[in-house]
Amino acid sequence: MSHTTMDEFATRALPDAADVAAAPAPGYWKSVGQRLSRDPVTIAVTLVLIGILFITLGAPLVSGGDPYTGNVLARLKPIGTPGHWLGTDETGRDLWTRLCYGGRLSLLAAMLPVTISLLVGGFLGILAGYAGGLVGTLIMRTMDVFYAFPSILLAIAICGMLGNGLTNSILALAVVFIPPMVRVSETVTTQARHLDFVEAARASGTTTLQIIRYHVLANVLGPIMVYATSLISVSIILSAGLSFLGLGVTPPRAEWGLMLNSLRQAIYVQPYVAALPGLMIFITSMCFNLMSDGVRGAMDVRLNK
Repeated sequence: MSHTTMDEFATRALPDAADVAAAPAPGYWKSVGQRLSRDPVTIAVTLVLIGILFITLGAPLVSGGDPYTGNVLARLKPIGTPGHWLGTDETGRDLWTRLCYGGRLSLLAAMLPVTISLLVGGFLGILAGYAGGLVGTLIMRTMDVFYAFPSILLAIAICGMLGNGLTNSILALAVVFIPPMVRVSETVTTQARHLDFVEAARASGTTTLQIIRYHVLANVLGPIMVYATSLISVSIILSAGLSFLGLGVTPPRAEWGLMLNSLRQAIYVQPYVAALPGLMIFITSMCFNLMSDGVRGAMDVRLNK
């Protein structure tokens, strides 16, 4: 995903900070919860994500098998095979077990970069948005350097320099996500900084740290968290893409992108079995995307007047 597309994605996924700030905090968040409870799509995708998390975290109990033990005599069994209800992969390993364990690394490789970018990018963006001036210009112009490279190419370049592996792919994606996170954080902080009650607090002699803690953060964390949630869907696809290219998780570990790579040669033999890792990537990414849209819609006062 290019940075231009990611910015458009941010605009769609981000409520107006001024609208969020204009509402009384307790009543506002209560109304957000009520709107979410009446949104069947958001509830449905959230339940699906909870189910995926339960299956992946409880993989030893749910699958009951070893993701690394295979049987060459049982390789590429079709869906519905007794004892392998989702079939087997190219080395005879149970695909259901591999999918359960693979979700652990896939979700870790997708969520950890977003978490790192949220902490680092959020801090830099809030600092740039509130301080402004030379500090804000320096931070934002530094982030603009990263926009010279498409996201996926930047991630591939970083992994190419650092080498393949889970840690390096997480670091590469974190670097890719920090610039858009800084831009979003800076935008909503700049909006919140000029609100009347922030100006009143500044005029009354309230310290900068108190203003940021009690007035600015309370109004920008919601939109920033919504955008971070929307980034998870992008991160799942990019992390799987890096593993597919051999730059992420290394064999024989189970990970959806790596499984998709190893099964691609079996597409003409067992197409449905080979497509299962890709289906899991699609479902999980789509659920995070729809959940982010639902939360954004519930938080946007303009859409609920």
